[in-house]
Amino acid sequence: MSAVDDRSFFLSSLPPRLSLAPTGADPALLDGAWWPRSRDIASQLPPLIDALVARLGPVARVGLDASAWDDTPGHLVIGGRTVRIDWSAVDDSTMIVTRGDQDHFSFLVIPPQADAAAARAAMAMAVQDGNCTPAEQTLMGVGIIPASPS
Repeated sequence: MSAVDDRSFFLSSLPPRLSLAPTGADPALLDGAWWPRSRDIASQLPPLIDALVARLGPVARVGLDASAWDDTPGHLVIGGRTVRIDWSAVDDSTMIVTRGDQDHFSFLVIPPQADAAAARAAMAMAVQDGNCTPAEQTLMGVGIIPASPS
């Protein structure tokens, strides 16, 4: 195994940094927030999907911004199920998760390189009852500016 493979394996074994709006909360623009540890979708998405499946049930599809990730596969097999990945060119710091045919959940995606205190503040803001602040404004409000992939 190479050093890159070792790092990807280590990162994929860590629990996702995820915050979900409480059940029964007032309607909000975002349903949660996710702070991936790297731009490697193959190592970051599986633990996230596992955590979401435990809370929401089976996940069929995820929509992400292509510019935020190093690779853009069309799908990943996670937990024995194929999860389709829809890529967009819109840099809006969000992720759309689809459960079944019609249930959609919107998440703030915090850049991996974000300062820890600012990332935690953004995660807390995203799941506040009745929050109507768009993802980009939430990030800017805590001093996070999304960076281009390196």
